[in-house]
Amino acid sequence: MDVPNKHFPRSKCQTIVLLILISRMTESDGGVTSKYRRKLEASMDMPLNSDVFREPDGYNAPQQVHITQGDLEGRAVIVSWITPIEKGSSKVAYGVESGNYQYNAEGFATRYQFYNYTSGFIHHCKIWNLEYDTKYYYKIVSASSAREFWFITPPEVGLDVAYTFGIIGDLGQTYDSNKTFHHYLKTNGQAILYVGDLSYADHYFYDDQVRWDTWGRFLEPSTAYQPWIWTAGNHEIEFLPEVGEIHPFKSYLHRFRTPYSSSKSASPLWYSVKRASAHIIVLSSYSAFSKYTPQWRWLQDEFSRVNRMNTPWLIVLMHSPWYNSNEHHYMEGETMRVEFEKWFVQYKVDIVFSGHVHAYERSHRISNVVYNIANDLCTPVHDESAPIYITVGDGGNIEGLAMGFIEPQPSYSSFREASFGHGMLEIKNRTHAFFYWHRNEDERAVVGDSVWLFNRIWYKKNYLV
Repeated sequence: MDVPNKHFPRSKCQTIVLLILISRMTESDGGVTSKYRRKLEASMDMPLNSDVFREPDGYNAPQQVHITQGDLEGRAVIVSWITPIEKGSSKVAYGVESGNYQYNAEGFATRYQFYNYTSGFIHHCKIWNLEYDTKYYYKIVSASSAREFWFITPPEVGLDVAYTFGIIGDLGQTYDSNKTFHHYLKTNGQAILYVGDLSYADHYFYDDQVRWDTWGRFLEPSTAYQPWIWTAGNHEIEFLPEVGEIHPFKSYLHRFRTPYSSSKSASPLWYSVKRASAHIIVLSSYSAFSKYTPQWRWLQDEFSRVNRMNTPWLIVLMHSPWYNSNEHHYMEGETMRVEFEKWFVQYKVDIVFSGHVHAYERSHRISNVVYNIANDLCTPVHDESAPIYITVGDGGNIEGLAMGFIEPQPSYSSFREASFGHGMLEIKNRTHAFFYWHRNEDERAVVGDSVWLFNRIWYKKNYLV
């Protein structure tokens, strides 16, 4: 085997051969339905007085702090928080040393009403012109109750930039959610790709907005320190015309900001970011997407802007899965699949992460793009240009697990299991990435499934001779 040194040092040749063989074996094996069975205990939300929901000390102290990427390429961060009593300042001080802040940024504050609830003051502040791969300390300035946090900016976007993402969906705020979250906190994840359904406030009468506040405080040990890339799900819609709430995504859009304008999107519900060696596209399953709509037109243009010479890995996030063999939400993503799948194949999307179904499932590389109304070619087929589809809607929410898998297991399904957990994606370089799914088993995270991915643009099969 002759491996060019610019890609891999010769000392790693044997490792590369092994990885290639593993990836080929994993992507060509037959479908597996896991035999693991977790204890069928009810998923219950943690009570409002739980320690994980505790408000920070100090009068009007900033709370529910979370950050997300603030531009297209990772040199900006949006810092968001809530002051519960008074508006206070929307200023963030920041620098490269704890307690020594060289710079200041000024944001803005908003608030909203939902039925009989009035939110606290929701602040959003964008920090610009950050250096790559640098640790910044930031202080949310709020009189005597100021709080300091930190984050690390990503490496500069490039071909062989390694990076590790966590993938979580449908988390909620149950005891199982707490297990998933704390298992993730023990990983080497650098950012979260979140695939929708956040607080499950709409599980309660009139979408009890207090459950948005508890969810924000629950996740602060991660969200204040590393960016979460947000995707909206059906539980964020909160459409309740019977009590005058007729604007979908009202709570979500007030509380969470996305850098949509940086990617030329007209809506914060669909957008893209580049991070390390990945180009990440976020779609909205519950916004119009048929031909000529704003999301359709944006995605068509966005795919043409993807540069695999700069970002070799192309990842798509959406809430409703296209390939799902569970009885729950079966074929709900079909209309979006019919509209967009041909582009996913054309541009060789590497991997698609979805939520919605409260179980884990991974597909083979398959597509179903040749069917039309006049032929019978409606069965998914193996397609090396197609993505792998992974459903991770198993964060732990109050609705519980989706136990009802369709039998026999469809040929497009590689592995499936009805357990709570989270995923991890380790991008190694331009040619290889490793995905693994952690099952929540007892008090520890257990790897239940894994797969090596090879990049269809940069992986050269003539490396093997």
